This record gives sequence, C-alpha cells and structure tokens, in this order.
Amino acid sequence: MTVLAIADHRRGDLRDVSYELVSAGRQLADATGGDLHIAVISGDVDEFGEKLNLDGVDAVHTVANGEEFNHDVYAGAVEALYAEVEPAVLLMPNSVNGLDYAPAVANVLDLPLVSDAVDFSYDGGLTATREMYGSKVETTVDVDAERVAVTIRGGEWPATAGTGDAEISAFDYEPDGDLGSRVLGFEEVAGGDVDITDADVLVSVGRGIEEEENLELVEELADALGATLSSSRPIVDAGWLPPNRQVGQSGKVVTPDIYLAVGISGAVQHVAGMKGSDTIIAINTDPNAPIFDIADYGIVGDLFEVVPELIEQFS
Repeated sequence: MTVLAIADHRRGDLRDVSYELVSAGRQLADATGGDLHIAVISGDVDEFGEKLNLDGVDAVHTVANGEEFNHDVYAGAVEALYAEVEPAVLLMPNSVNGLDYAPAVANVLDLPLVSDAVDFSYDGGLTATREMYGSKVETTVDVDAERVAVTIRGGEWPATAGTGDAEISAFDYEPDGDLGSRVLGFEEVAGGDVDITDADVLVSVGRGIEEEENLELVEELADALGATLSSSRPIVDAGWLPPNRQVGQSGKVVTPDIYLAVGISGAVQHVAGMKGSDTIIAINTDPNAPIFDIADYGIVGDLFEVVPELIEQFS
C-alpha cells in the first residue's frame, strides 16, 4: 500500500518538514508493506527532486508549474498525482501552505482528513495521535477507511538524511482551464530580522530574566556560542523581543541541534515548539521545573551566576 507525501518549500528552499515527511512516510510505508513516493510541486523542481532522493524514498515526482505556492496548482497537481499513484495514505505538511490545500484536496477526493498528527501507527487501519487543549492532552483517532489524508506537525519526526536511489521522474500536469488565482508576489509579514527555524543553535530566554535590561546578558551568551536568540511567550508579550523570536505553540516550531533554555519553566505550550531539538539544555533555579523533564542536560542554579560563567568559558 503506497504512501504519497507532498514536500513543502518557500522562497527557493525546501522546508524542514519536507525531510520529516520522508521519515513519517517511511514509517507508514514499512507498516503497510508498500512504497514511499515523494512529490514536489513548483519552484526549482529539478534541484528539489535531487535533494529529496533520500534514504527510504522509492520514487520522486516533480511537477514543474510556477515558482511559488499557488492553491489551484497545488490542489490540482495533488489530485492528479493521487489518481496516478493511488496511495493508501496521502501525507501533507501541517504548514501554512499544507493547511491551504489539504482540506480542498481531501474534499474533492472524498478522503477523511486527520490534521496536525504528531504520531501514528498502522495495523489494518490508521491510528493517528493528536494533541489538544494547548498540547496538554494527547488523543488518538482511528480512521475507519481504506484511504486517508493526513497532515503532520513539523518537528515531530526526525529529518531524514542519507542519499537514496529513488527514481526521479517528471509528472506532466496542466490545469484544466484558467486558474482561479495568480501569484503576483511574495511579501514577508512581520518576518523580523531572523528566522529562528533555520538556526542550528538557539539560546532561548524566559521570564526568569526578570527585567528587559537583563536581556543583554543572554544576548552576550548567544554571541559567544554563535547562536540565535529566541524566547518564550512572556518575553514577547512584554514587548522585549519581537514575535518572530517566539518559540512555542503560538510562536514557531524549532528543531535546532542545540536548544539552550535560560530561565524557562517549560510550560506545555512552549515545549510543543522545541521538543524536537536534538539536544536540550536547561538553566533554572527550580529543580522541579517541567523543562527538566525533557532536557538532556540541566543546571539548577541562578542564571545570573551561571550565564556569566558560560560566557567566560566560550568567549
């Protein structure tokens, strides 16, 4: 039973979730005993196709049509690919783009749609895990259908690396008639000065910093580590850092190599945005802070004593 996953890209770059879709798709393909097909639509599909030729991928389909995301192109192309591949599971990213076309595709194809899955299993049918109530509760959804569409949350599966030997083929798709929409340009809204989702190392600061003037100390640590500065929601709500720096359910999902949480207690809303980090290090005065439940390394201590020591060590 084949799995078809649709890659995600923006402004000429594949998004991290594209590589995570390979891991998620391979997990399902192994469970169903089928093949994993990856499709990429629009943009530099030749380059994208080569990058998606990863370990575990059986076939890559490229659809050359436009440069940036267009709802009508994506919806039509995914529907055509579905008819060609006939997958048991259609996987899409739970991203801004994915949530734009996934419901429309599921509706046209008459597929049940499970959105924002954080895990799943397959034993004659799909069981998907979702989080609710601000990630405080996990629920499972059993899908009583032979075929299903699913969007996956970014940061929940590891990104697949390692070159594969998949067949890369161009998929010829032309929309029927005139498109209902056209892409006239691309404008970042409140994009800010950095994209924390691209950072390899993040130093994230929380309410434990106490005063806005104390941010300078954590910024100095970030500079010493060659890291990017991010934060929990209270820092953004206070206006001390712009919204593009916020990690969490109402901010951005990040998966850096190293995530250093300074003065962050670890509320579930924040953890939802950073738990996929490779290595999590926490500094907090409270030994019972929830952040220590997921941290790989923890320092129970006053950040105003610990951070200067770290700056001295790494400067």
